Amino acid sequence: MARTEYYDDPNAPEPNSMLVAASAVVTDDQGRILLQRRRDNNLWALPGGAMEMNESLPQAAIREVKEETGLDIEITGLVGTYTDPRYIIAYSDGEVRRQFNICFRARITGGKLAISDESTELCFVPPENWSTYRCTTPNAFA
Repeated sequence: MARTEYYDDPNAPEPNSMLVAASAVVTDDQGRILLQRRRDNNLWALPGGAMEMNESLPQAAIREVKEETGLDIEITGLVGTYTDPRYIIAYSDGEVRRQFNICFRARITGGKLAISDESTELCFVPPENWSTYRCTTPNAFA
């Protein structure tokens, strides 16, 4: 399903749902940050997604990172809470959502890095490249 993201856009559609989500800043032993190129909008993002009714937000972050990257993680801290009424996500099925996201810090404990049906590329990005979303890892797991 395709999605369009709007930020502070007066032409954005009105939201019809609110989503509680979790994401994670996963770092490797060199301090690089794991990003995924999302399949639904082709943008680079932190791994994460919707919390399910039977789990906590940390459990949601752990599950989403595993599903999207193949990696097992341990939550090590809180990055922050994010909600902004100017940020709207519209999906091709008619859902238009606002999102409430809790972002955690995490370290890798196992698993094998692999793309999923939600991502087209995975990459560890050095902190100095974070603001430009440039993947500098050779063989970026595409």
